Amino acid sequence: MADDSAEKTEQPTAKKLEDAAKKGQIARSKDMGTAFVLIGSAVAILVFGKMLAMAILDIGQRMLRLNPKDIFETNSMFTAWGDVGMHVVPPLAGMFLIILVAAFVGNTLLGGFNFSWEAAGPKASKMNPLNGFKRMFGLQALVELLKSILKVLVVVGIAYLLLKMFFFDIMALSLMSEPNNIESALYFLAWLFLGLCASVSVIAVVDAPYQKWNHVKQLKMSLQEIKDEYKNSEGDPQIKARIRRTQMQMSMKRMMQEVPKADVIVTNPTHYAIALKYDQGKFRAPVVVAKGVDEVAMHIRKIANEHKVPVIESPALARSIYYTTKLDHPIPEQLFSAVAQVLAYVYQLKMYKKGKGSRPKTLAKELPIPEGYRH
Repeated sequence: MADDSAEKTEQPTAKKLEDAAKKGQIARSKDMGTAFVLIGSAVAILVFGKMLAMAILDIGQRMLRLNPKDIFETNSMFTAWGDVGMHVVPPLAGMFLIILVAAFVGNTLLGGFNFSWEAAGPKASKMNPLNGFKRMFGLQALVELLKSILKVLVVVGIAYLLLKMFFFDIMALSLMSEPNNIESALYFLAWLFLGLCASVSVIAVVDAPYQKWNHVKQLKMSLQEIKDEYKNSEGDPQIKARIRRTQMQMSMKRMMQEVPKADVIVTNPTHYAIALKYDQGKFRAPVVVAKGVDEVAMHIRKIANEHKVPVIESPALARSIYYTTKLDHPIPEQLFSAVAQVLAYVYQLKMYKKGKGSRPKTLAKELPIPEGYRH
């Protein structure tokens, strides 16, 4: 169990960040999302504003003109609304598309796209008045208050500068004729709006790094929490070590049970021991049924002596088989010749002991082992 009172000085782990994202806890900057939406709206007005204004002007002029033919035409109203749709819908759709893309980018740029059912669900803690007071008078609330004051000061200051800059141009709109005055008014409106929106981006530039830093700060972990997380994800090291020991003991026991069934034990003579079994009906080559070094090798030789399994000293062959052949696998083809000489010697020795043959010649000290298989 992690101690909550421990000092949280460590950066959050990848698992901590992933778990937080599942709960909806990711770095988000509302000011960045707002700035993108406002700037996107200003760009949409610059791109499609003139088209939309001209369409509305044309529709207004048509609706205000009285055509005697339309009085007796029952479908004239539906035709008029069709014209409204054909003229107004395209620029409105373009504007909405730009704003939608800006909203998506602005709200996912910092923390990425994330949806959490857990965050969307109701929480009793949000209904607690005490928690509400803590949020109202906490550090986060103070930061939000300072940001709000800064927003007002920046927006008011930029608005004053823009109005002062375009004051005489705006006053001159009353002297212009239609539709030039409408186009000019839209031009000034779009650029004034874009300037005000750009001023909000100044707050977003400051807020985004702060939200990233604050998010990481809230997720910081103590050393004990990191240890507990590793233990929970990877398993208790002591339990894993005990399991490995048990598995090794079981493997060793099974391996030692195969030693009495071996045809020969090839030794180093003290450091290595290899138990080979050759069953012509099952395998195309001799199989390593047991192998080991030092204490394990000594144990293999002891069991072999108890069960009268031949023990042959061939240091080079023992080392070669040990390093090139896995347990329960046949020896490589390159060692067939050397192992065949050992098995032939063992077979002749068995026949001699049974009185069915002459005493075999001493096994050659240098067996045919390829250079690449010597260890």
